[in-house]
Amino acid sequence: MATPKRLPYTTAGAGGGARRGSGTVPPVVVLVFLFVVAPSIFLVAQSGGHVHVASDPKGANGNQETDWQQQLVTSKLKTVLSKEVIDAIAASQQETGTVNLDFFRDHASPSWKTDDLVDHKMNTSLDVDDKAKAENSTAEHDLSLTYKAPKDGSDEHQGDTAVKIARRKLREKRREKRAMDLVQKDDEAHVKLENAAIERSKAVDSAVLGKYSIWRKENEIENSDSTVRLMRDQIIMARVYSVLAKSKNKHDLYQELQSRIKESQRAVGEATVDADLHHSAPEKLRVMGQVLSKAREEVYDCKVVAQRLRAMLQSADEHVRSLKKQSTFLSQLAAKTIPNSIHCLSMRLTIDYYLLPLEKRKFPRSENLENPALYHYALFSDNVLAASVVVNSTIMNAKEPEKHVFHLVTDKLNFGAMNMWFLLNPPGKATIHVENVDEFKWLNSSYCPVLRQLESAAMKEYYFKADRPTTLSAGSSNLKYRNPKYLSMLNHLRFYLPQIYPKLDKILFLDDDIVVQKDLTGLWDVDLNGKVNGAVETCGESFHRFDKYLNFSNPHIARNFDPNACGWAYGMNIFDLKQWKNKDITGIYHKWQNMNEDRVLWKLGTLPPGLMTFYKLTHPLDKSWHVLGLGYNPSIDRSEIDNAAVAHYNGNMKPWLELAMTKYRPYWTRYIKYDHPYIRGCNLSD
Repeated sequence: MATPKRLPYTTAGAGGGARRGSGTVPPVVVLVFLFVVAPSIFLVAQSGGHVHVASDPKGANGNQETDWQQQLVTSKLKTVLSKEVIDAIAASQQETGTVNLDFFRDHASPSWKTDDLVDHKMNTSLDVDDKAKAENSTAEHDLSLTYKAPKDGSDEHQGDTAVKIARRKLREKRREKRAMDLVQKDDEAHVKLENAAIERSKAVDSAVLGKYSIWRKENEIENSDSTVRLMRDQIIMARVYSVLAKSKNKHDLYQELQSRIKESQRAVGEATVDADLHHSAPEKLRVMGQVLSKAREEVYDCKVVAQRLRAMLQSADEHVRSLKKQSTFLSQLAAKTIPNSIHCLSMRLTIDYYLLPLEKRKFPRSENLENPALYHYALFSDNVLAASVVVNSTIMNAKEPEKHVFHLVTDKLNFGAMNMWFLLNPPGKATIHVENVDEFKWLNSSYCPVLRQLESAAMKEYYFKADRPTTLSAGSSNLKYRNPKYLSMLNHLRFYLPQIYPKLDKILFLDDDIVVQKDLTGLWDVDLNGKVNGAVETCGESFHRFDKYLNFSNPHIARNFDPNACGWAYGMNIFDLKQWKNKDITGIYHKWQNMNEDRVLWKLGTLPPGLMTFYKLTHPLDKSWHVLGLGYNPSIDRSEIDNAAVAHYNGNMKPWLELAMTKYRPYWTRYIKYDHPYIRGCNLSD
C-alpha cells in the first residue's frame, strides 16, 4: 500500500483535541475513505448524479472542514486514479463547479471505456440507413446521459441549460457533417460504378460478322420479317387444310385453298424481310386468313392436322439433307476444276513456247542444279499460276536469292506453259529447272506399285464403272477419294526424291497451294536428330491422329502403329536424302502400297502412306514454320498467319478458285502481277 502524503493542518477534528502541525494521516481516516467515502462516490455516479460538495453556511469552520476533506479525498484518489482522470476531474470542476459523470464517459482513459461507447464505435461500419439510425439512437443516448440540473431555478440550473443547448448544437453540426460525408461517398461510389461499366463496355466486341448494322432501315422495326413469316405459315396451314378438304370431298374448298396458296407464293417470292414483299401482300394475307378460318370450321381435325404437319416436317428434313449432300458434291467438284482463265493462260503459254527456237528454251545457271551446297526446292504441279506464286513468294522473301534452286516437275500437258512462264518471268538471280514426269523412264509399272495398280482392272472398275452415282447427292460420299489428282503420278513423286535428285543431300518439298512469307533457309540448319522428315505436327487433343487416316481394324495396321500417334502435314517438308537412302524409305513405301492394293489399309491419297512410311522417322518442326487450314478453316487467328513462314491453303477453297475465302486470298494474290499481258489477256483479276 502506498505511503500517504503529509498534509499541514491546524484545525481540530470532530473530537475537538489539539493536533500537531504535521504528521502522518491516521489509519482510521484511510479506512473511512475506503469503506464510506469511496462507495458513496460510486453510488452517486451510478445513479446519474454528481459528486457535489455544497457550501456550508455555518461559517469558516465548516468551509475549512470541507476543504480538508476534499484535499484528503484528492490525495487518496491520486494513489488509485491516473493523472489523466485527475486532470479531467479538475477541468470539469472549473467549468461547471461540480464533478460531471458525462465528462468521464466522453474523456475516459482506455481502461474506463464503457460498452455503450464500444457500440458507438462499431456503428461507424454500418450502411447508410443503419448509420442514420445509429446516429439517432446515439443522440438519444447522449441526451439521456446529459446532466440533469435541479429544478430550483438557481444560477447553476441556467448554466447547465446553456451547456446542454451548446452540446445539442454541436451534435446537430456533427450529424449534418456525417450526413454530407455519406452523401458524398455515395456519389463517389455511383461515379465509380459508372466508370467501371464504361470500361467493361469497351471490352465487349460489338462487331458482327457480315454487313449487319442496327442502323439499317430493315432493323428499325423490331420484327422486320414478321409479315413474311406469317404468310409462309399461312401457306403451310393451307396445304394441310387442302389435303383434309380433298379427303372429305370438299372440292370447292380444295380449289380455293390451292388458288390462295399460289397467290401467296407469288406475293412472297424470294423475300426475306417485309420491305421486299410485293405491294399486294397485305391483301393476300387478309384473304388467306379468311379462307383458313373457313377451312378450320369445315375440315379441322386436330389429330389429322398433327399427323400431316409431322409428315411435312420429315419431308423437309430429308430435303435439307439432300441439299447438303449436293452442296458437298458441287464444292468438291469445283475444287477439282481449273478455272477458264487459268486454262486460257496455260494454252497461250504452251502455244508460244513451241513457237520458240530450241536455243531459247533453256534456263541459265544449269550448273547449280546438282550443287548440294545450295538451297534446293522440289515443286510438283500442273497449275502454272499456283507454281508462279510459290516461286515468287520464296524469292521475294529470301535473303540470298542467288543460292536458291527450284526443281519443277509437271505433266506433258503443262510442260510448255510452265517453261514459257518462267522463261518470260525468271525468278531473279535464282535457278529454276522444269521437267516432264512422263520423261522419267525409270518410273514405270514394274517399279512403281501405284502405276501398276492404276493400270489394273479393279482400279479402273472403281474409278470409271462400278457404283457410279445416279444423282448428285449419291455421288458425294466417295467423291473425295476419286479426285483426279490421285490418278496423277505428280502426287506420288514425293516418295521418289532420291531417285529424281540423286546428288543432293537435303531438299525442301513444297506444295503448289502454299505461300512463302519468310526466308526458309533456316530449315537447312534444323537438326533432324537422325530422322528423315522434318514436318509440323497437326494433331490436337483427339483429331489428326493415326486412327483418323488408317484402318486399325486391320491386323497389319493395329500391330505396327499406335492409333494415338500424332499426324503431320505435307506441304512444307525438309527431307534428309542421305538418311532416306540409308533407311530405304522408298522400299518401305512400296511395301505398304503393295499391301493396300484392295484399299483395305487406307483409302486413296498420299498422306496415309506418308504417315506409315515415315512412322517414327519424322522430326516435329516449330508450328511457326507452317500454318494450315486457309482452304477450309475460317477462324484462323490472323496473327498466327502473319507470323508463319508458310501459309497453306489445304482444303477445297483454293485461292485461285471463286469459292476461296475472301479474307485469306490477299496473302496469295499479292504475288501475282495482274498487269502482265498474259494474265490480262485471260481476264485474270484480283
